[in-house]
Amino acid sequence: MKYNCFEELPVWKDAIKLAVHVFALTGKPCFRNHSGTRNQLENASVSVSNNIAEGFERGTTQETLTFLYIARGSCGEVRSMLRLLDDTPVFSELKTDIRELIPLSLSISRQLRSWTDSLQNTDIRGQRYLNERSRRNAKEAKERDEFLEELKRIREGKRPALNPTNLK
Repeated sequence: MKYNCFEELPVWKDAIKLAVHVFALTGKPCFRNHSGTRNQLENASVSVSNNIAEGFERGTTQETLTFLYIARGSCGEVRSMLRLLDDTPVFSELKTDIRELIPLSLSISRQLRSWTDSLQNTDIRGQRYLNERSRRNAKEAKERDEFLEELKRIREGKRPALNPTNLK
């Protein structure tokens, strides 16, 4: 699926959800005397969605990868802090809330890992490098692959796939 803006990305939506829940958590009274911990947790949670957004908006695959790794690192930082809070007696009344956020942060990390894996295994250099020639080459390669698939089906005795170009 092709996404036109980062706001459409499921992983960005999950990262926003994580940050919103983190802010709800850090708004609780037990954080009043722990402003450093509160700020660190809030900043790390916001960093996840912001780096996904910045990576998406960059013009090259390599830059996108860089920011996705930063987002994943921030997500790990959030999860580490949540685990610390879970083990800290002063935050014991928040155990249920904390334990609900850990699976969300794990899910975001997994999504980011899958995305980075797919980007590392592509020849696409990024939007910045697209021009008329590269678009034409990509279109020709796609048409060639479709033609070869059609020949393969014919050789195997299968009926050709119906598509509008076959009907002309």
